[in-house]
Amino acid sequence: MIGSIPVVVGVVALGAAAGVLGGLLGLGGGVLFVPGLVIFLGLSQHHAEATSLLAIVPVALVGALIQDRYGNVRRGDALQLGVLSVAGVAGGVVLANVLSGAVLRTAFALLMLLIAAQLVRRTLAQKEPDPRGGDRDPRGGDRASAPGSGGNIKNDPGGPEEA
Repeated sequence: MIGSIPVVVGVVALGAAAGVLGGLLGLGGGVLFVPGLVIFLGLSQHHAEATSLLAIVPVALVGALIQDRYGNVRRGDALQLGVLSVAGVAGGVVLANVLSGAVLRTAFALLMLLIAAQLVRRTLAQKEPDPRGGDRDPRGGDRASAPGSGGNIKNDPGGPEEA
């Protein structure tokens, strides 16, 4: 439990990092909470996952409210996901409580690796709109303003537009 100064510092750092990453990347915090609770507080995998589920509630709520002010929340999709996830989480909790901590840790690590691999693959394969205008090459640089780009990568294969 929380008590010693190093543990308190670790928990404060974990909470702050999870909050920043939650707001920045849309994470509920569980990606950091679960391993952090195991490492800093010495919780079992089962206790860390259960504690993380409750700790995520205020992080997700505040993040969603602020994102909603920016107009970024798709409420219908969020409601659908939330309602459908209730049955899933109930089943997942039952399953988690019959599996060993080692199996849960391995599954958690594999899930993080799979998500990371998918994100890298998609980032390298797709162009994202640049919030400053134009298209942005995810590998770096601003392709919309590159010489010969024609200013519109989506509609132009690479050469200047013909008049």
